[in-house]
Amino acid sequence: MAQVLITPSIIAKEALFQLENKCVFADKSYRSYVNEFRKIGDTVSVRKPVKFRTTSGATISATPEVQESSVDLKIDQRHKVNWKFNTNDLTLTIEEYSKRYIEPACIALANKVDQVGLNLYSSIWNQVGTPGTTPSTFANVKDVAVRMDRLSIPSEREIVCNPDAAWGIAGGLTGVYNAKMVEGAYRNGTIGRVAGFGEVSMDQNVVDHTVGLHATGSTPLMAATSSEGDTTLATDGWAASTAVLKAGDVFTVAATYDVNVVSGQKQNFLKQFTSTADVTSAADGTATIAVAPTIVSSAATATTLLPYQTVDVLPQDNAAITVMGTESTAYPMNLCFHRNAFALAFIPLEMPDGCSFKARESKNGFSIRVIKDYDFINDEDRIRLDILFGWKAIYPELAVRLIG
Repeated sequence: MAQVLITPSIIAKEALFQLENKCVFADKSYRSYVNEFRKIGDTVSVRKPVKFRTTSGATISATPEVQESSVDLKIDQRHKVNWKFNTNDLTLTIEEYSKRYIEPACIALANKVDQVGLNLYSSIWNQVGTPGTTPSTFANVKDVAVRMDRLSIPSEREIVCNPDAAWGIAGGLTGVYNAKMVEGAYRNGTIGRVAGFGEVSMDQNVVDHTVGLHATGSTPLMAATSSEGDTTLATDGWAASTAVLKAGDVFTVAATYDVNVVSGQKQNFLKQFTSTADVTSAADGTATIAVAPTIVSSAATATTLLPYQTVDVLPQDNAAITVMGTESTAYPMNLCFHRNAFALAFIPLEMPDGCSFKARESKNGFSIRVIKDYDFINDEDRIRLDILFGWKAIYPELAVRLIG
């Protein structure tokens, strides 16, 4: 058989295959926005669907204005892997070359893609589980499913856990009388569909979140009653001049409950908020907290706001604030989500004119570029794999953290 030299196209195709194969969280997130929406410089503009709320009777009032919104998915992640390229390498089979170079390179790239995406946990305000306790039973998975059901999060849900939770859940489910599930859990830690979720997936890039200094010397309270459409809370009662909250801290406000996003029905658990930025209290113990989601209550008068209701009543002055978790303690932020909660957009990189050994491959929402060139300063060939992408929590309301 005639010898076949490795070409840039062969390398790019193999690299794309390995990149997609090694991604976990990225593989379960939505990746088609780059094809569906206009690109503005380094940003993909994503239009969010409008929401409506039903009214009773045959008569309609003046047709309410429709509230349309969009979010910008910024393409700001440029990463690469490079190595020396020996001319003799061209005579290897692609299987040999992949095992030696491409696969370990794409493991590094895939880990970076997942790592950046999993850091979006701080955008998610819904949280289930016991801080400090690793999920390890069907009840832990059931609790997340119940919360997602109550919040009308659609089916086709996924769970991505750190190794402790993934193996804990696998072990906890071996007592279930299902030979196929038990076999997979014992042999390789894989689990089939559980409580309406797809296969429980392990990703070592799941982020540990460290809670702020919210407890020592603090008795936090609302300092004023919120208004419709607020994205901040005025608070007091904190320890003076202290980093009381970290971006991603989850907390509740007494007597303010969650609602079903479709019906507006009050739920049996308090509304959870996430701090979208670090918060340091003032010398008098006051602090303004930037929060998500936007505060919209059942008393909203704007017809365009009510379908986006997030709380049953506005947070009231002097209501107690409770932060989840022990201060200065790190907890794994496992994620349970509908795939539309998170968007990943890969942008095909431009091909340079001054290089002959080059190729680019794009498929299934992933894209990678390969270039080999001669380094005349060091008298050697070098090859590089490059990716350009961006992440965004497009619909954070479609995700729930499962704390560990």
